[in-house]
Amino acid sequence: MDRSRTEAFSDGVFAVAITLLVLNLHAPEGDLREGLLHMWPAYLAYVVSFLSIGIMWMNHHAVFRHVVRVDRALQLANLLLLMVIVAVPFPTDLLGRQLAHELHGGDTATVTFVYGLVMIAMAAGFSLVWWYAVLRPGVIDARLSREWLRRANFRFSVGAAGYLAGTALALWEPLLSLILFGLLSLYYAFEHLPTPSSDDTPSNSPAGS
Repeated sequence: MDRSRTEAFSDGVFAVAITLLVLNLHAPEGDLREGLLHMWPAYLAYVVSFLSIGIMWMNHHAVFRHVVRVDRALQLANLLLLMVIVAVPFPTDLLGRQLAHELHGGDTATVTFVYGLVMIAMAAGFSLVWWYAVLRPGVIDARLSREWLRRANFRFSVGAAGYLAGTALALWEPLLSLILFGLLSLYYAFEHLPTPSSDDTPSNSPAGS
């Protein structure tokens, strides 16, 4: 199957999801200055979600750059990831509205927990794509060294662990949970996958780590 079509379709879904986020930001009623200040939780939720989707797109691109064959199973795994990606604007809107009313409380914890579950699902979807590509012979470039794959495995596992921790934290400190999600995005913004060098020893199988 054509890898370029899979990447183009994925890019389109990422673009739609990231655009939908801004539709949740509405002009305030009444006093403009006070209304804009009161909407800061919505801005925070927007920024965190924008960064999360954007970084996921960058990681997605980094993985598919090394994919040499796209089969039906990989396409299905990719569709599951995109299904979660395009759903992110919904909990983002809920979170922004709830935080505007109260920073703590049962409802705030619940909404932040739901947001965290979507982040976990997003990380799980990406992990499914990544691990299928790594473990399925012939999908990922076999010239990638075991050391490169080991570093990539660690890098991607940080996100899954961080989203789990942030979601658990949401039950006690919703705002800190959201901040943690944002810090994860910053981590991935500066922590890039290393570019495979000619000195890397090719692995006999792409499944090594």
